[in-house]
Amino acid sequence: MPPARDAGGTPRGRDPFDGWRPRSLRARQLLAASLGLLAFLALAGFALDRAFVSTAEQNLRHRLKGYALSYANKVEFARDGSLIPPELPVDPRFSQPGSGLYAEVVLPAGHWGSDSTLGPALAETAMLRPLQEVFQGPLAMTQIDGNAGALYRFGLGSIYASRGPDGEIPYSIFISEDSGVLGSQLRTFRAALWVYLGSAGVILLLLQVAILSWSLRPLQRVINELTRVQRGQARGMTERHPRELEPLTESINAFIESERENLERQRNTLADLAHSLKTPLAVLRAQLDVGVHATALREELDTQLKRMNNLVSYQLTRAATSGHALFAAPIPIDSHAEEIVRGLEKVYASKGVVCEFDIDPAARFHGEPGDLQELLGNLLENAFKWARTRVLLTAKPTTTVGNRRAGLLLAVDDDGPGIADEDVARILQRGVRGDERVQGHGIGLAIVQDLVRGYRGELQVSGSTEMGGARFEVILPQGL
Repeated sequence: MPPARDAGGTPRGRDPFDGWRPRSLRARQLLAASLGLLAFLALAGFALDRAFVSTAEQNLRHRLKGYALSYANKVEFARDGSLIPPELPVDPRFSQPGSGLYAEVVLPAGHWGSDSTLGPALAETAMLRPLQEVFQGPLAMTQIDGNAGALYRFGLGSIYASRGPDGEIPYSIFISEDSGVLGSQLRTFRAALWVYLGSAGVILLLLQVAILSWSLRPLQRVINELTRVQRGQARGMTERHPRELEPLTESINAFIESERENLERQRNTLADLAHSLKTPLAVLRAQLDVGVHATALREELDTQLKRMNNLVSYQLTRAATSGHALFAAPIPIDSHAEEIVRGLEKVYASKGVVCEFDIDPAARFHGEPGDLQELLGNLLENAFKWARTRVLLTAKPTTTVGNRRAGLLLAVDDDGPGIADEDVARILQRGVRGDERVQGHGIGLAIVQDLVRGYRGELQVSGSTEMGGARFEVILPQGL
């Protein structure tokens, strides 16, 4: 059945730009830079063109006005009010018919034109008010060869103070120039403008390619290092990366190290389990080979099966509690602590031990809930076992650096007999009990030590300055 399509014919649920969007960061950046550069050059070229056109027209206006003022200084009138043309033109082109530069003087009852106006049909003129200035164009005209053309014209209204009977004589001077002069300037400028802008665009694009290659080089180095890690040629990412990539490389290293530790732990667990089961199995094989009585064999079998069951349970517990999730959600401490303490107070009800809490509301454990229960359970159970009347549980967040999440300090104090400094290393060994007369298997503190090591933390055992007994302090580092 074909997929449903929208009104534009695009299959629903699909991005219409998937077909052309480049998957490479380099291609994306080059495409964006090229489009941005093209838009910038187009806008810059348009702005420069408009600015040059405006400047050229202003220059043309000033030049034509200069010609008009020069003619105004040379214009003379006879006593009868007739115009006396200037003997010499202000520019030789005014003497050449159809030269493209034209001068006209408009009177209330007459009109005069320079020799250059002979032949072309210029646009009509009209009288201007005194001191009035106009700049017009392009205006239609017919050139001396009969072809259509255009011109720009500047007009200036003036008054001649006559000594004759008329007193003052108003007149207007018009200076016109063929638009081809301005057009030629514009074509020359535009050709040079786009050549220079195009050259600058090519240079900027090449520079952008170089900058992009230089900027993406750290990413390429990360890719190369990941490839070497995948091929087994390196154990992890190096530490020399830009600041923006450090969280990524640190997370990758943490993930690689976590997976490596998980694999190593699984191998160790299987090896330990196989080694531990060798002895019970060897005992059973020896009993079978000797041919002992069925009753004795059954008793031995029951004993060895219990032993193997304990070994399997212990190894599975060890495998389950030694790992942790790298990016686990934060877990509050107080609810888990209260649940564990309620159970321990029932077990040790005959001793009447009371557990006090000093838990910061901001304290959080970042890991598996089972790991937190193992940590608190083993530490608190050990404290309840040795305490006389009081146990104190402390949980506080540690100070942080930068934007990293806070670490955690867990401490359990008791008012028991305490632990000598020389015995600290011994009681943390697996299977060793502080006092053989006290019931237990001697693996609780070893499990705590394994868990703390798995979280890259630190377990410290010292005397309790507040209660006088032992103090077990767990310090978990700040996270990524």
